[in-house]
Amino acid sequence: MLPMISCAAVTKRYATGHLALDAVDLSIEKGEIFALLGANGAGKTTLIGAICGTIAMSSGKVLLGGHDVVREFRAARAMVGLVPQEIALDIFNTVLGTVSFSRGLFGRPPDPAYVERLLKDLSLWDRRSSRILELSGGMKRRVMIAKALSHEPDVLFLDEPTAGVDVNLRRDMWALVRRLRDEGVTVILTTHYIEEAEEMADRVGVINRGRIILVDDKARLLRKLGKRRLTFVLRHPLPAIPPGLADWPLELEDDGRRLSYSFHAAADNAEVPALLKRLGEAGVDFKDLETTASSLEDIFVDLVGRAA
Repeated sequence: MLPMISCAAVTKRYATGHLALDAVDLSIEKGEIFALLGANGAGKTTLIGAICGTIAMSSGKVLLGGHDVVREFRAARAMVGLVPQEIALDIFNTVLGTVSFSRGLFGRPPDPAYVERLLKDLSLWDRRSSRILELSGGMKRRVMIAKALSHEPDVLFLDEPTAGVDVNLRRDMWALVRRLRDEGVTVILTTHYIEEAEEMADRVGVINRGRIILVDDKARLLRKLGKRRLTFVLRHPLPAIPPGLADWPLELEDDGRRLSYSFHAAADNAEVPALLKRLGEAGVDFKDLETTASSLEDIFVDLVGRAA
């Protein structure tokens, strides 16, 4: 089966000479939630624009649902719902009018039942007769999402969708995203809230300086690049690490009251029992043991730091 989105050597160089996208290759499958992570200016929004056909590529090719986004722009664009970072709405139109009009723009026949369900999913139904200018910023963001979904797209792009919005919108939106994925919609999101990508995404891509530096399954990525940390809370502070433990990568913290050991998440599980044995042999007594694991944010920061 062909991927829903296929990018081949997508490049964007502006007239100033700035290389925003550098030969990006990327495939995204139907019905997956794909998180695109990157710092400000890394190329996330430019790549989304190139895929949607709203930014002209300097070179390369993008297929969306099998349609070339340049030669078959209308067919490709009809498959896409886009929620940009900027709020752009007719402030004098009503919520219901805005969403219904957007559906009509894509040539979809009226479907009041679908629009009603969509507005209820986003907690907008009670405000359907309100004009956009009467809404809060969070409500306007909800209308942007409803507008993007009005024509029942096969692909939904969410570009920083929850930046600066309330917790309730995030909850409603992620519930909606899960339902859309279950219905076969492909969802691509960029976000500064990496914990949301960690919770929601099936796969993760990291872009840095216009280049894709990593694409992997989220769970595999956390196993492969993640780290785990054991912290022993000592009964008696240590002035230094005992000589018998010098060959272990241990760190003393909290004025010698805590001893930490970091290791790769994919490391042999035999390491921990071996360390516990060595601690006993060295006479190190502890009263508690704390464990932590790398988050997706930790891995992202490490990857971007190494690529800088």
